Amino acid sequence: MKSSLTPGTAAMLTLAPLLWAGNAVVGRLINDLVPPMTLNLIRWLLAFVLLLPLAHRVLRRNSPVWTHWRRFMVLGLLGIGCYNALLYLALQTSTPINVTLVGSSMPVWMLAIGTLFFGVSATRRQVAGAALSITGVVVVLSRGEWAQLLALRLVPGDFFILLATVAWAFYSWLLVRTSEPATIRNDWAAFLMGQLVFGLGWSCLFAGAEWASGMGTPIVWGTPLLAALAFIAIGPALLAYCLWGIGVRRAGPSLAGFFANLTPLFAALLSAAFLGETPHLYHALAFSLIVGGIVVSSRR
Repeated sequence: MKSSLTPGTAAMLTLAPLLWAGNAVVGRLINDLVPPMTLNLIRWLLAFVLLLPLAHRVLRRNSPVWTHWRRFMVLGLLGIGCYNALLYLALQTSTPINVTLVGSSMPVWMLAIGTLFFGVSATRRQVAGAALSITGVVVVLSRGEWAQLLALRLVPGDFFILLATVAWAFYSWLLVRTSEPATIRNDWAAFLMGQLVFGLGWSCLFAGAEWASGMGTPIVWGTPLLAALAFIAIGPALLAYCLWGIGVRRAGPSLAGFFANLTPLFAALLSAAFLGETPHLYHALAFSLIVGGIVVSSRR
C-alpha cells in the first residue's frame, strides 16, 4: 500500500479538512433553517446536478457502475448517506466542542479498522503520531484550559458523531480497496457519481424517515439558506471529496486520517473569522502538535 507524502498530496489532504470545517460552521449557522437529514439530501441533490455534465456517462446502461453495484452501494451509504447526515444530526443536540472532540478520534479509528478488518498493522510511529495529533485537537477544544474538559457532558449528538467518524474511517479504507475499472477509478467525477447514484437513494430513505417520524421541521427558504447550500454542495461535497479520494489513494488511509484532525483547528479559525472569536496562542500550539503528528506518522 502506498504511504508516501508529497507536497501535492499534503495540500489535497489539507484543503479537504478546511472545506469540511467550513461545512461544520455553516451547518451550525443554518441549524434552525432546515432539518439535518433533509439538508444532507438537498446538498447531494445539488452536487448531483453540478456533477452531471462531467459524469453523465456513468448513468448509461452499460456502465461498469452497475456491474460493481455492491461496492458503490456501500460507498454511497458510508460517504454520502451517513457521514454528513450524522454530522448535521449531531449538531442538533451536541455542542461544537463535544462534536469536534469525538471526531478527533479519527486517526485511532483509522488505525484500529485497518488492523482489524484490512490486515494493515499500525506502526509505532503511527501510534505516536496519533497521540500527538489528538493532543493538538484537545488543546484547541479545551482552549488551553484543561478544566474545560472536565465539564463535558455526553448527549445523543456525541453518539451520532462517533458513528459518523467510524463510518468515515471505513469509507476511507474502502477507497484503497480497488475493484472497479480504471476508467471510473481514475476519473474523480465518474467515481463520485457512482457513489452518488446509490448515496442519493440512502439519503432519500433517511430524509423520508425523518419526516415520517415527525422530526422534520419546515424549511426556512431565503438568501442565507441558498448561499449555504451553494457552498456545501460545491466545496465540502464535490471539491473536498475529490481531493480526499485522490489523497487517500496516494498516501494511504492511516496517514490520511491524521490530516482529518486539522478539521477542528480550521473550524476554530473559521469561527474566529465568521463568528467573532479571537484566535489565541493555543491555536498555534495545537497546529504544531497536529502537524507534528502528521510528520511523525509519515516518516519511514
